Amino acid sequence: MSKQRESKSGLKSTVGALPWLAVARGAMIVSKRWNALSARDRARLAELVRESRGRARNLSAKQRQELRKLAGKLDFKGMVGELTSLWPGGRGPRGRKRR
Repeated sequence: MSKQRESKSGLKSTVGALPWLAVARGAMIVSKRWNALSARDRARLAELVRESRGRARNLSAKQRQELRKLAGKLDFKGMVGELTSLWPGGRGPRGRKRR
């Protein structure tokens, strides 16, 4: 019983520590990229992801190519740069430092 209480209190402290403004800003960044796609592209991308069940190998070669094309329109590299700049110590739009 005491373990259950500890885990609940640990959850409360974690939730309280989340930077909610950064989380909201992150949601806005992702939403902006998603909404930049046409309705047709959004529907097709969602369909491909559902069909793949999270594994690109579940798609045909042609479908994987289409998925890559649609995902490229989301500009993940730019999105990651924007998202990492939200957290302290984030590298910003430049991305990770390379060796």
